Amino acid sequence: MTDDSRQRALALWEEGSHALLSGDVDEAISLFTTSLEVAETAEGYTFRGWAYSFQGRIEEAIEECRRAIAVDSDYGNPYNDIGCYLVQLGPGEEAPEWFEKAKRAQRYEPRHFPWVNLGRWHMLRGNVAEAITEFHGALELNPGDPVVLAFLEKLRLAVN
Repeated sequence: MTDDSRQRALALWEEGSHALLSGDVDEAISLFTTSLEVAETAEGYTFRGWAYSFQGRIEEAIEECRRAIAVDSDYGNPYNDIGCYLVQLGPGEEAPEWFEKAKRAQRYEPRHFPWVNLGRWHMLRGNVAEAITEFHGALELNPGDPVVLAFLEKLRLAVN
């Protein structure tokens, strides 16, 4: 892959991301697909998978994440996403290993998400101490995160 083709692919990926965030899932999938035709990127596969998940196509979303990992195993987002998709499919017993892989990934933004998602996984199972540990890990990476603080408050109220 040349630098030019990678840059063009990432520009299309960015367009697709904007389309997805504005709610145009079909357009986003089209842009991610075009991006991947220009050059295979972990971002393209991961976000096409995310778009598939919006359509309830969870198994396909997982496959897209596996393709992303094959292209760039340092990119953390697909590991975290697989964990989330496994939770969606239920019961998600394999999800923690994927969140842990996301934590170790060299390239990941937003860095605290795997901690938040693993904390939520523990919280749903009543593992209060483990959930608190994960949420505190998230706060170390993203101090003052309102979502994490809300989860911690919910746990505090549940234990008292």
